[in-house]
Amino acid sequence: MSEKRKFIRDSVYGDIELSEFEVEVMDMPQFQRIRRIKQLGLISLIYPGANHTRFEHCVGTMNLASKLATKLDLSEDEINLVRISGLLHDIGHGPFSHVSEGVLSFPHEELSKYVIEKTSMHDLLDEKFNTDDIIDIVNGKGYLGPIISGELDVDRMDYLLRDSHNTGVAYGVIDYERIISNLKLDDGLVLDIKGVQAAEGALVSRYFMYPSVYQHHTTRIVNSMFRRALKREIDSGKIKETDMYKYDDSDIISLFRQSDDEIVRDMINRLDNRIIPKRVKTIRLDNFKNPEKLYKISQETLRKAEEEIAEDFNMDKNYVFINIAEYPRFDEMKTQVSVDDRLYPLTEISNIIGALSKARFNIPDISVYVPAEEKERFEKLKLNHYLDLPEVDREKFHGIHYDQIKLF
Repeated sequence: MSEKRKFIRDSVYGDIELSEFEVEVMDMPQFQRIRRIKQLGLISLIYPGANHTRFEHCVGTMNLASKLATKLDLSEDEINLVRISGLLHDIGHGPFSHVSEGVLSFPHEELSKYVIEKTSMHDLLDEKFNTDDIIDIVNGKGYLGPIISGELDVDRMDYLLRDSHNTGVAYGVIDYERIISNLKLDDGLVLDIKGVQAAEGALVSRYFMYPSVYQHHTTRIVNSMFRRALKREIDSGKIKETDMYKYDDSDIISLFRQSDDEIVRDMINRLDNRIIPKRVKTIRLDNFKNPEKLYKISQETLRKAEEEIAEDFNMDKNYVFINIAEYPRFDEMKTQVSVDDRLYPLTEISNIIGALSKARFNIPDISVYVPAEEKERFEKLKLNHYLDLPEVDREKFHGIHYDQIKLF
């Protein structure tokens, strides 16, 4: 008798089929915890519909991993291994996903490895899989690793689709079926030339999702407020960073509200009531001749600059925030494209991707935030008095404008 299959109804893909074993894995407390971890952290303060969770994303990633593994004509055992790896790839995420990860001294993959190897989840997985194989795939290693964690992987495909669907921002709509149907495994995932247009669409989508959602200026300040509170709790020893895989969003909020640290309590009160600091200084990175130099500034240097600004403006240093937008990596640009049995980087095949590579610093910026009631006092703030900023490029506009013409 064949195994009885079950289905879960997903808001993006419709019915997703599950094996009984996969249902058992999902019913484990370690997996149920990620029902209570928001996929986009605090972005619901900007987009009220962004309340989807890591649970949904992991199920969606499993679904796309299964579609791709089947298209690649993998064996049944390999398909099952890829499915379970997709399901568990974010099992170690801490509260509010990447928001809390920004404070930790290690990536969430290390906590995923711990959950898979050292908790009761291991005992169940060990019945059907070698957990070392799962960990390797989650970390993009081995023959099957690029399916889950590579340049053009199913993890990225799902979060673009899902984040777009839940925020209502239309940029993330991508032709994932076209991409999947034109991928093959050959020392990594290789894209057939027929899939280039769909890959271009995915990269352009991600390019616009960054300023609209992931690195929206309000997203960055609410994340900074949360991280400042979390770091204070970790530094004081009240929260152990190695225990972050145990907490969900509501656990951390509750701990913050009950903290004996007045700053922590005030930060969560401001987040609860959407009392958000305002930008008083913004410099776009495309103003600099060498914008990458900005990412070499250490966190310690930024904190020192915040303290000096606070001292000069007679403010509490805990309420001055200097934030640099996340580095625009776009690893998909490294994807290899197959043309007449030869491989070329996607940037060489596509003029659009080549232009994107040059235009990646058009949108990110460095910003200073202070409480709204203090904003007027900072009109004449000179950030270069506090930080060694790269040299300004006064001729760059014309080149960037030309690249944008090519892109659009």
